[in-house]
Amino acid sequence: MRLTLRVWRQKNADTEGAMSTYEVDGISPDMSFLEMLDVLNEQLILSGDEPVAFDHDCREGICGACSLVINGDAHGPEHTTTCQLHMRSFQDGDTIDIEPWRAAAFPVVKDLVVDRSAFDRIIQAGGYITVPTGAAPEAHATPVPKPDADFAFEHAECIGCGACVAACPNGAAMLFTSAKVNHLGVLPQGAPERESRVLDMVARMDEEGFGGCTLTGECATACPKGIPLFSITRMNREFVRAARKGR
Repeated sequence: MRLTLRVWRQKNADTEGAMSTYEVDGISPDMSFLEMLDVLNEQLILSGDEPVAFDHDCREGICGACSLVINGDAHGPEHTTTCQLHMRSFQDGDTIDIEPWRAAAFPVVKDLVVDRSAFDRIIQAGGYITVPTGAAPEAHATPVPKPDADFAFEHAECIGCGACVAACPNGAAMLFTSAKVNHLGVLPQGAPERESRVLDMVARMDEEGFGGCTLTGECATACPKGIPLFSITRMNREFVRAARKGR
């Protein structure tokens, strides 16, 4: 396959960026999208140019590092992560636009790399369970109803990639935050901090500069792990309930 790539290049957070055009040839349909970028970077290095900076880690679809907007879609045309997107999803001769996440709370570090530490700070605000340290409890010591366990597992699948923010017209982080709040809140271990957790995490989310949620649903559509939109409405109910008790 021969492709034309239009890639966002930005030296650092303090400089303006622009799209640069590159031609790549010999791309196998069986390559992943990141492997195709590896080929581009090898080509750039051999020609004495600076390679394109992009985030990646496990390349197995479980770490959430591979954050790219491809032809206007977070993670590209398939419902998966960028590292699991293969070049057979494109046609020979295609022009592909490759950009970083676009959100005020995710400033560009360099080229396609953005700073997603705002997510870390939301987790630090309450995305955990405070328990005494020591030996792990017996697995059956705390019974959990199967519907609750299934609900918790469904929301624990969130990998924090940020596709929900990138896809949202407002740059909201409600799907990410609700996944973390609901995952812990439904379990008996998380019940004691259920109210303070949702209040603190939502407050931190707002402080980070994410946009407001209008429930357009683009976040759930872009989520590679299928976190459902009703996760947001459930968190909203939890937040209202906790806020009323707080008064």
